[in-house]
Amino acid sequence: MNLISKIEELEKVSASLEPDPVQRESFIKQVKEFADRFYGNLDDSRTYVKGEADLDKVRVSGQKLSFEEIINLYEDQVASIGINGASGGHLGYIPGGGLFMSSLGDFLADITNEYAGIQFASPGAANIEEAVLVWLKEIFGFPKDSVGNLTSGGSVANLIGLIAARDHHGILGSEIKNCVVYVSQQAHHSILKALRIIGLWGVHLREVSLDENYRMDAQNLAHLIRTDEGQGLRPCLVISAAGSTDTGAVDPLREISQICNSHGLWFHVDAAYGGFFTLVDSKKAILDGIEMADSLVVDPHKGLFIPYGSGAVLVKNRSAVIKSHHYTANYMQDAIKENDFDNPADVSPELTKHFRGMRIWLPLQFHGIKPFKACLEEKLLLTQYFREKLQDMGFIIGPEPDLSVSYFYYPFPNGNENEFNQKLMELIHLDGRVFLSSTILNERFLIRIAILSFRTKISTINKALEMISEALNKLL
Repeated sequence: MNLISKIEELEKVSASLEPDPVQRESFIKQVKEFADRFYGNLDDSRTYVKGEADLDKVRVSGQKLSFEEIINLYEDQVASIGINGASGGHLGYIPGGGLFMSSLGDFLADITNEYAGIQFASPGAANIEEAVLVWLKEIFGFPKDSVGNLTSGGSVANLIGLIAARDHHGILGSEIKNCVVYVSQQAHHSILKALRIIGLWGVHLREVSLDENYRMDAQNLAHLIRTDEGQGLRPCLVISAAGSTDTGAVDPLREISQICNSHGLWFHVDAAYGGFFTLVDSKKAILDGIEMADSLVVDPHKGLFIPYGSGAVLVKNRSAVIKSHHYTANYMQDAIKENDFDNPADVSPELTKHFRGMRIWLPLQFHGIKPFKACLEEKLLLTQYFREKLQDMGFIIGPEPDLSVSYFYYPFPNGNENEFNQKLMELIHLDGRVFLSSTILNERFLIRIAILSFRTKISTINKALEMISEALNKLL
């Protein structure tokens, strides 16, 4: 067999990777049928189903399966077990959303297979990502010459912001042992993970005390900074939360920013959960000062209800970010041109970059901003309603929440209170109609509520209250 014949033979086999129009229509029809079935059952399905997936059923054998078999496997082994992340009944952790229009954005981006890392490859994709970032700068009051990136989530977004802080202050080598980083006792674990990844595990890490609402105590922060300066150390970085994971607390951002300015510290704000509440008029005051951050992290897959895998970071110091991430190579010489546009690959660890801007841009363009604001305001009111009803049932509720995360526990009078509430949590998980999570604060076992999904309605909260009441009655 000559070379041409070999190529033609292989071409016949590989042609199956390109479905014809009739096949495409069939596949899309089957996906639509699954989607309609999934959406149609959302209100009545359990939000949490405890169970183990079967690896053998989904193992890649190298043999062909029909598309129908694949859809059935997905429905059985993925969509039916664990936490239903698309359900309005997801009130645990910080829920995501899963807007339908975002799925269409991903569909379009995947069909044309846009490469969004460098403008040369897809000017349109890069511009759409930049358009989303420009909008974020506007709503958070960041200057136009700030840089930003759409990331896979808050973890990578935090990483980018903290790398910029590190390189701005030159915290490398022998400087690490003198540097001091200040965090809230409620700092998300991705912050500590990021510090370790970027080589700052050897810094002096100060946990700033909290007030009665679990917000960072600005006066304690100022005291710690002055003390460290007096001991010849080098305070470099303050990391605040605008919506902590455990309690939803928003640190006093403006007061902290003023302290940072007076001492020359980088001010990083992790607003992955709470940032988008700035769209709600009633929360603008508590988020006042967020525009003073040197770097800011928000998660569209939280406050904008976009599917998981959607984070964002904004950084005012462009040169620090470019210093950290800009690299090139000979093979990229055609793609790298001198212009005023910051390629996404220049402000992120990612060179190969999914065009994730489309999943954010499309729903914002299609729906406008009004329904997003309405959803966020609705969640605040639902949190208030939930807390009032829990109190009526005899539960102790936490302090007035800054946003839409709160917690509660039952004051069991004749035994171990923590053990009782842990059993209550187990019964709630076993029921699964609505998913709640737990945490521990001051050695007390607490049940958390985190209301953020755009599908969470008052009927969802009533269902959760009914579930909690039934579980409680089984234990009393």
